[in-house]
Amino acid sequence: MSDTGTGTEAEALPREAPPLEDRPRGALPQGALPRTEAAPPLLPGPGQPPGSGPGGTTAADAAPEPPDSGEAPGLGSFLARAAAGTAVLTVLAAVLGLVRDQAIARYFGASDASDAFLIAWTVPEMAATLLIEDGMALLLVPAFSLALTRRADAEAGEGGEGGGKPDAGGEPAPDPVRELVAATLPRLCVLLMAGAALLMAGAPWVVGVLAPGLADPDLAVDCTRLTAVTVLTFGITGYFSAALRAHRSFLPPAGVYVAYNIGIIGMTLALHSVWGVRAAAAGVAVGSVLMILTQLPTLLRLLPLARPRLGRLKRRASRTAPLLGLTVLAPVVLFVVSRQSQVLVERFLASTLPAGAISHLNYAQKVAQMPMVLSLMICTVTFPVVARAMADGNREKARQRVERDLALAGMVVLLGTAVVLGYAPQIIEVLFQRGAFDTADTEATAQVMRVYAAGLLGHCLVGALSRPFFSSSRPTWFPAFAMGTGLLVTMGAGYALTYRFGVAGIATANAVGISTTALLLLMGLGTRVVPIRARAVALSLGRLAGAALVAGAAGWTAAQLLPDAVLSLAAGCVLVPAVFFLTGLALRSPEVVSLLALIRRRFTDGR
Repeated sequence: MSDTGTGTEAEALPREAPPLEDRPRGALPQGALPRTEAAPPLLPGPGQPPGSGPGGTTAADAAPEPPDSGEAPGLGSFLARAAAGTAVLTVLAAVLGLVRDQAIARYFGASDASDAFLIAWTVPEMAATLLIEDGMALLLVPAFSLALTRRADAEAGEGGEGGGKPDAGGEPAPDPVRELVAATLPRLCVLLMAGAALLMAGAPWVVGVLAPGLADPDLAVDCTRLTAVTVLTFGITGYFSAALRAHRSFLPPAGVYVAYNIGIIGMTLALHSVWGVRAAAAGVAVGSVLMILTQLPTLLRLLPLARPRLGRLKRRASRTAPLLGLTVLAPVVLFVVSRQSQVLVERFLASTLPAGAISHLNYAQKVAQMPMVLSLMICTVTFPVVARAMADGNREKARQRVERDLALAGMVVLLGTAVVLGYAPQIIEVLFQRGAFDTADTEATAQVMRVYAAGLLGHCLVGALSRPFFSSSRPTWFPAFAMGTGLLVTMGAGYALTYRFGVAGIATANAVGISTTALLLLMGLGTRVVPIRARAVALSLGRLAGAALVAGAAGWTAAQLLPDAVLSLAAGCVLVPAVFFLTGLALRSPEVVSLLALIRRRFTDGR
C-alpha cells in the first residue's frame, strides 16, 4: 500500500457516482445496494417536543414501517432480515464465547496460567479489532462500496457485466471490484505474514512490555507465539468480511466467531491435560483458520477472481491508491490501535496487582460488553448503506441513517446495562462459578462488571460514531485525536485509582476514558462529516440512560429477594425490561414510544 502521491485533489479523490434515479430500473448489478430516500428519523426535530416526529406527528405515528419508510423497495425488509440473522449468529457466538471462558475458568481458574494466556490473548484481541471488527472494515467497506458504484455506472452506461468502455488497448475495462482485490489482497497477505513472523520472534519482548510483573513470563511467551498466527488469519478474515458485507452478504461474516470459538473450545477440551493452558492458545490459531474457511465459499461465488495480467498491476495499483493509500490508512490504524490500547493499559496496571486480577477484569469485561456487541450489529449491517450514501454524495440520507442507528443501538446497550447493574453477581455465578472459579472470584468479578457497565454506552457510541467518519473518501484524523484523548484520560485515571481501588479503579478509568472519546466523536461528527443533530441525539440518549438507571436500581433491589441465582436472573430478565420501557414511556423517550407503537401496530395487523 502506497501513498496517493502528489497529484491534484481532484485526481486523488474518487469521483461521485451519478444519481441512481437517472439509471433505468433494474440496472443495478448483483451486490449493488439500492438507493434509499429520506426516512423519518426517530429523533424529534428542532423545536419539537419530545416524542414528536416530522411535521408535528408523534413518534408513535412516525414509527418506521417498510412500506412507508421511504427506503427503496425491499431494502428496509432486507436490512431487518440481515440484522435478525446477524443477531442470531452473534448470540450463538456469544454463547460459545461463554462456553469457551467457562472451559478456561474451569480448568485454570483465576491463576498465573490463566493470566499468562490472557496476556497472549492480547495479540488476537488487538488483531481482531484492527483487522476484523474496525480497522479493515472502516477501510475496505467504503472501498468496495465505491467499486460497486463504479461497476453500476459501467453496467448502466454500457449494458455489460463487469466492465465498461474498452481501454486504450482495445480490451474491456477491468471490473472495479476485481481490480481492487488484485491490487490489495496479495500485498496485504505479504505484510501480514511478515508481521506474524516478527511477532513470533519478538514474543519475549512483547510479554515484557505488556505485563512486566507477570510471575511466569515463559508460559506467556509460548502462548503468544501460538496466537501470533492470528495476525495473518484475522487479516484475511477481515478482508473477506468487508468484501462480503459490501456485497450485502452478512451471514458468513457474522458466523466467523462461531467457528473461532469452536476451535478454541475443541482444542482446550482435547489437550488441556497434555499442554495445559497452551492448548487454549493453540485453539486460538486453529479457530482463526476456521474463520477463513467459513467465508471462503461465499466469497468465491460473489467474487470469481480472474488471474490478473502482470502488465496491468501497476495501473490497478494507481487506481486504488486513493482508496487505500497511507493518507487513508494511517488515521484508521492509529484510531484502532488507540482504542485497543485501553485493554493494554488495563492489563499493564493489573499485572502489578495480586494474581487473578487480569482474569477478573477479563471475565467482567467479556460479559459486560455483550450488550454493546449486540447493539453494534445494527451499525454493522447498515454501515454499507452509509458508505454507499457517502459514495453517492447523499449526505442527508447518511444523516438519517446514522441518527436512527445511534438511537436503536443506544436503546439496546442501555437495556443491557440495566440488566448488568441489577444482576451482575447472579450472572457471574450462573456462568462461571464452578471448578477452580470460586465464590470469591464471583464477588470480585461482579464488582468490576458493575463498574464496567458505566462505560458501555461510551463503547457503543465509539463503535457507532467512528463508522461515518471513515465512510468519506477524505482522510480524517479526528477519530484518532478523540481516541487518543480518551486513552490519555484512561491512563491518568488508571494510575490515580488503581493502587487505591484495585481492579475497580482500572474499570472506572476505562469507563471515564471511553466516555470522553464518545463525547468528542458525537460533537465532532456533525461539523465534519455527517450533519447529525448532536443535541437531539444526546437528549434522546439521556432519556434512555435515565430509564436504564431506574431499571437497574429496581433489578438490584429485587435480586436480593430470591436466593437462587438462576431463578433470580430469570425474574430479572422480565422485570428489568418492563421497568426500562415503562420508565422510557414516562420520560417520553421517542425510541421507546416508536418501538412500542410499532409492536402494537404489528400485533393489530396480525389480528
